[in-house]
Amino acid sequence: MELTINGRKTVVDDAAIAPEMPLLWVLRDVLALTGTKFGCGIAACGACTVQVDGQATRSCVTPVAAVAGKQIKTIEGLGQPDAPHALQQAWVQHNVPQCGYCQSGMLMAAAALLQKTPNPSDTEIDAAITNLCRCGTYPRVRIAIHTAAALLQPGRKA
Repeated sequence: MELTINGRKTVVDDAAIAPEMPLLWVLRDVLALTGTKFGCGIAACGACTVQVDGQATRSCVTPVAAVAGKQIKTIEGLGQPDAPHALQQAWVQHNVPQCGYCQSGMLMAAAALLQKTPNPSDTEIDAAITNLCRCGTYPRVRIAIHTAAALLQPGRKA
């Protein structure tokens, strides 16, 4: 099966996967992209969130066959250490993560939101970011999303 992950075409040996295998396990166990986390396995917590064709998608319940031919982006494709995404910069600036476990999924959901809604309101952020965070950093997540939105808009400063 051919998958496009973080802009690169990847061929996954059909013998290594079943079409109904969740995308999460293909990413983590077959392709060693371990930034995407397993949380609940029922699409409730969002730790496994990736983007599929720009949409925040819970990979723990998404069969790999459903994403063949689509653009998949994981946390590994969001930014690079020498060129972090505006969200990653804002996450650091506002000390968002505590334990950090949920953060890759939270970042991917926030990136999908900003692609669709470049200057979201608090209400729009709350509606789009349904990821669970045991540490309760939701107020800092909201502030960081506003900061990143400003960084991503030409002529605006955070």
